Amino acid sequence: MVANQITQKNRVHLNHKGAVMWITGLPCSGKTTLSEKLRLSLCHKNILTYIIDGDQIRKGLSSDLGFLKEDRSENIRRVGEVAKLFSDVGFVVIASLISPFRKDRDKVRNNLGSDRFVEIYLDCPIEECEKRDVKGHYKSARQGKIKDFTGVSSPYEPPLNPELSLRTSTDNIESCVDKVISYLVKFSHISLES
Repeated sequence: MVANQITQKNRVHLNHKGAVMWITGLPCSGKTTLSEKLRLSLCHKNILTYIIDGDQIRKGLSSDLGFLKEDRSENIRRVGEVAKLFSDVGFVVIASLISPFRKDRDKVRNNLGSDRFVEIYLDCPIEECEKRDVKGHYKSARQGKIKDFTGVSSPYEPPLNPELSLRTSTDNIESCVDKVISYLVKFSHISLES
């Protein structure tokens, strides 16, 4: 069977259907850590998984963009399109980006359809994010050395109604992964039955 002839119904028989888990939160809230642990857990369950990491995208696909609001919006649009392509062929995509503006995340949701978009908000106080910042970006932003830094000199708009909200300052990573997997099973994005 040719890939574009495989329907969403066929993919359910493969234990999953295409979906995009959009992990959003402040810098250093735990997005990359959660993404990697989640990918590992899903791969062990034979779920086709692909991570789109904001830092990696900025080095390649969006290397021509800066951090002004318009550039951030274009970055999110591009990532949304790539995520849709992978989701269309049955991958469970883990998009790990700050994506600070609700409007941009909502556009991705509308493009994908709410049945395939799972917004996961990492609710972590900025003080905790700063403690985790081994690169010193928060400090540099507070000193004016980094412009348009989310959480300091540029706003972050938390989701109003995310599918999941995880408290990464108090919950351990394994607990967060379990909550995401449970959500994906409950809403039939994946099946753990063989």
